[in-house]
Amino acid sequence: MRSSSRPALLAAALLATAAAGLPALSAPAAAAPRPAAAAVLTTGDATGDAVAVGDVLAAPLAATTRATFYSTATSATGVTCGTSQFTATVLTNPAAPGTATESLTGMAFGSCTSNVTGVTAVKSLTVGNLPYTVAVDDTAGYPVTLTAGPAGPIQATAVLATWFGTITCSYQLSGAFTGAADNTAHGLAFHNEHFAKSGGSGLCPADGYFSATYGPVTDTGRPGSPVVHVN
Repeated sequence: MRSSSRPALLAAALLATAAAGLPALSAPAAAAPRPAAAAVLTTGDATGDAVAVGDVLAAPLAATTRATFYSTATSATGVTCGTSQFTATVLTNPAAPGTATESLTGMAFGSCTSNVTGVTAVKSLTVGNLPYTVAVDDTAGYPVTLTAGPAGPIQATAVLATWFGTITCSYQLSGAFTGAADNTAHGLAFHNEHFAKSGGSGLCPADGYFSATYGPVTDTGRPGSPVVHVN
């Protein structure tokens, strides 16, 4: 019995020795988790939280700027407003690259004056048929496009006091309403957006060209109202 067990013991010892010289087997390393793609709109900077659907974005006129509604694209004659404020509710905010959408629910103007001969005061400048749809694209230049909503075309109305009494001048957007966002001032700029006269007194100019720069755009749905960044 002893002689027959020695080979078995020897074989077991050899197997154990061989096994000890082999590298230990280990499970394959798990792949590092990929970071979630940034949303088109984030708060603060590109690393900030995604702007939530339903948040309200707001912006006044950029410091030292004015909103203008001039009679031609190259003139400085018309209506100038010292204050303006827009508000918009975020509808969609997908992962970048992509297009975020908003509903423009407010665009107010104040402290308006006119240098048109015969106009003594600007009683009001308003936009009609809100809300409008706003699309913010994160391609080069960060283009921003406004389109009419179900209430009707994009419209502006000026009520003016003149030498001949109070007149109303109504205008509708002619063509596209486009602007651009930027991440330096976190602003939004429109330049010479063309409106054509749609009604009102014969004393009203035939055209209106709207320009304004807003900023900073902030997310009022977050504590501290952080600025909005486009990715």
